Amino acid sequence: MSLLVSSPHCAKSTSQPQPFDLFCRSCSSVPCIYPTGSVHFHASRYSSLVVVLMSRKPRLLLVACLVLLIGAALPKGSRAEEPGGAAGLRFGFYNATCPAAEDVVFAEMHAILREDPTLAPSLLRMHYHDCFVQGCDGSIMLRSRSGTAERDATPNRSMRGYGAIERIKARLESVCPLTVSCADIIAMAARDAVYLSKGPWYAVETGRRDGNETLAEYAETDLAPPDSNIVDVKTFFSVKSLNSKDIAVLFGCHSIGTSHCEAFEKRLYNFSADTEQDPSLDAVYAAKLKKLCPRGALHAHGGWATKVPMDPGSGFTFGLSYYRHVVAGRGLFQSDGGLLHDPATKVYVDRMAAASSPDEYFEDFAAAMVKMGRTDVLLGCLGENFRLSKNAKQTGSNLCTFAEEIISFT
Repeated sequence: MSLLVSSPHCAKSTSQPQPFDLFCRSCSSVPCIYPTGSVHFHASRYSSLVVVLMSRKPRLLLVACLVLLIGAALPKGSRAEEPGGAAGLRFGFYNATCPAAEDVVFAEMHAILREDPTLAPSLLRMHYHDCFVQGCDGSIMLRSRSGTAERDATPNRSMRGYGAIERIKARLESVCPLTVSCADIIAMAARDAVYLSKGPWYAVETGRRDGNETLAEYAETDLAPPDSNIVDVKTFFSVKSLNSKDIAVLFGCHSIGTSHCEAFEKRLYNFSADTEQDPSLDAVYAAKLKKLCPRGALHAHGGWATKVPMDPGSGFTFGLSYYRHVVAGRGLFQSDGGLLHDPATKVYVDRMAAASSPDEYFEDFAAAMVKMGRTDVLLGCLGENFRLSKNAKQTGSNLCTFAEEIISFT
């Protein structure tokens, strides 16, 4: 059997054993094999698992992980749990193991956005795309030699910010080696991106483990397309235990950032069999969009080159102007305009559009982000922390994107 782990010591193998997929969602890639040996367990208070090469007793591996898994299934109150949060996730998870973690992330984010402010919306979007595809597990960072990873999927082809996460991870490794997961870095970076764009500061729960499976098809099916109607959007979000208010709140992320023409061209030129242009789109705004994204030049010049602000006039300031644009028929995506077609989301949009202060929205946004950040997280012996292996150091591989390593028992 095999258990997927990360290790700073890795020896290339000439053969690949068939991994036993019990504790992780995919153990199909076996780039390197541990030397002869077994494992010893150190289970933390929140079931984080560190696997260390020790004696040759593989059955202890099964017992230890099964104990942790059984413990995770015990009734509430039988294990440490943050009230209202996912078991194992908590505020200040790294207080003892890496107390400077959040300060390091913030300092790096401050420097990164000073160099390129346009990365703020991208890093916020990365957290959303990571959480909605297999949960908040950092798998969006993984690369695939065959071009079939999440980052290769159509919704992620314009994603930016991978290098920023790698930069933060590298800095954390120099301070607290083999401690902070890439999934947690993405969550903290998203929070800092919002704050540094004049949005709210909110506490981030940490303790996520990193995933080891990445498939483009999951991103294709789990992320709501920008031309979704409100019924479809509610379906996508309900699967992640997010309600109508969460939708209305999280769509406020569109107050920062830009989009390529492909994401909304249907609203301009091919809305339905009866009408070319979406009738709910403000006519003046639509004319401006058509000028930026002309029909004939859209595909001829590869519309990825043109970027249009999602929140006209306030593309890099997080606030309420997005809701005012939506009410006025100037939401860029069909899904933005769809917020007005559902009673629950419309009430919230109307209230935020009329608000004189962002305080209520900022409080709601913080709560919604924490809630989204709990989506299908990996804890305990599920998942791993992507770490820099010996071979990765020698070849210059990235910290959050190298393939998994396997311990093999015979």
